[in-house]
Amino acid sequence: MTYQEVVQNAKKNIGPHCKVCPNCNGIACKGVIPGPGGKGSGIGFIRNYQAFRGYGLNMDTLHEVSQPDTSVELMGKTFKLPVFAAPVGAVQMHYSDLYDDLSYSAAVVEGCHAAGILAFTGDGVKSEVYDGTATAIKAQNGYGVPTIKPWRKSEVIEKIRTAEAANAVAIAMDIDAAGLTILAAQGKPVSPMSTETLKEIIASTEKPFIIKGIMTVAAAKKAADAGAYAIIVSNHGGRVLDETPSSLEVLSEIVAAVGDQTIVMLDGGVRSGLDVFKALALGAKAVLIARPFVTAVYGGDREGVALYVNQLEAELSNAMLMTGCARIADITEDKLRKL
Repeated sequence: MTYQEVVQNAKKNIGPHCKVCPNCNGIACKGVIPGPGGKGSGIGFIRNYQAFRGYGLNMDTLHEVSQPDTSVELMGKTFKLPVFAAPVGAVQMHYSDLYDDLSYSAAVVEGCHAAGILAFTGDGVKSEVYDGTATAIKAQNGYGVPTIKPWRKSEVIEKIRTAEAANAVAIAMDIDAAGLTILAAQGKPVSPMSTETLKEIIASTEKPFIIKGIMTVAAAKKAADAGAYAIIVSNHGGRVLDETPSSLEVLSEIVAAVGDQTIVMLDGGVRSGLDVFKALALGAKAVLIARPFVTAVYGGDREGVALYVNQLEAELSNAMLMTGCARIADITEDKLRKL
């Protein structure tokens, strides 16, 4: 199977909301929720994709680099490349019933582990969703990051204990899910969380704790001060608040503010190895990707995940070779040109 065949299979298996567009840019699905679209006008999702088009790579082949090293060390582990699958939930509602949250999580967790990276997994209204993802992670020797919604503190800590029992390499919270009104419609609302509560939650575990959904310097400082191992600059794919800037647009200022205190990752609009390169050049230590991994799973299950990861690696490696970067640390802002 090729990745092109994976995409063609996904077109047959996903629908009717997601069109598996040639460019997953948020235009055809804007405002489509349930479905993969951005909230309201959809501009948050669209901006995430378009922000990457605003940068070009500075080609330079006068160097001695022959085989770039795309590997990275994070969370006490070494990964094939600085890319992780982002948490995705309610796949039956948004994509199709070929997979449910448990079977999707098992496929993406196993596929990512086999491909040399790892997946962040989702949470849900029903407790068996989170418990099932923890089981999938445990089966892969802990190679996965269960991601908890901002529920009540007691429930969050209970879910942390489940993640610890699964020996997960880290634990995350997508604090930006506070804007998911679809959860309230299902009878289990989420809400914003105070810095003090977040600090208590992080202190309750020795596992690296990652906060996803940071979009301002002020929020980044609060998360860092609360003890976050890492933060993920993300507007939740544009799905929780309309009219947000893109994740990439605010990345550099957040790195400048807290990059010496905590690891900064980026989520939103990353589609290719070239996009990975651009995010790293602007200060991210790693990126998360969501919708293309859904396409990979629906189009090729675990093999589809591996094929997509391999494509990202080939694209990132080529970008490094053609810009004179022998290792990830060599990818710096001077390798980019603002267009």
